[in-house]
Amino acid sequence: MSNIAFTRIQRECKEVVTNKEIAETGIMIEILNDSLSEIKGQIRGPPDTPYQGGSFDLEIKIPDTYPFTPPKIKFLTKIWHPNISSQTGTICLDILKDQWAASLTLRTVLLSIQALMCSPEPKDPQDAVVAKQYMSNPALFKEHELNINEVVETAIFWTIKYAKGKAEENPHYRERVEKLRDMGVTEDEAISVLSCNNWDLAKATDYIFS
Repeated sequence: MSNIAFTRIQRECKEVVTNKEIAETGIMIEILNDSLSEIKGQIRGPPDTPYQGGSFDLEIKIPDTYPFTPPKIKFLTKIWHPNISSQTGTICLDILKDQWAASLTLRTVLLSIQALMCSPEPKDPQDAVVAKQYMSNPALFKEHELNINEVVETAIFWTIKYAKGKAEENPHYRERVEKLRDMGVTEDEAISVLSCNNWDLAKATDYIFS
């Protein structure tokens, strides 16, 4: 890593670690090597979202050309979100691509990712399946709307399963997962395929075994 990159990211890591306001939002980092090129991030699911109560880990890689090129960041924790790949964790966020500027910092990026969890942008999706679900029923991604919906949305189920969320698991979703597991399907595959097929067990079964 260049001296410019090292000095810059060292200062930014210190800012994140020592800033009480950042800590209160549920954002933390862990430095994984002496060169500061690999960092583990963690974001607490924002309140009043399907991700509330969850803890989401991020992989952060700092390039040698930082801060003139953006950090490479992806979710390690599985998440159901229009702008984050449910398969790879890749994030669709403009400041991690063409809207990056050298004046931006690690703190800014992490706060922006947390804000994206609050306000999905389905018209610029990373995961087309999730975006289609969101566009057809945006209320399914707002936890306070759940009392007037018959089905607990997929994003909460994923938060409980993968991010240690504390909400009550949807028993109907769980029943369908277990039916596929009884057929020899792994739990992760069952959840993924059911989620992509709007929890239609027949369609999910056809997809897996056809």
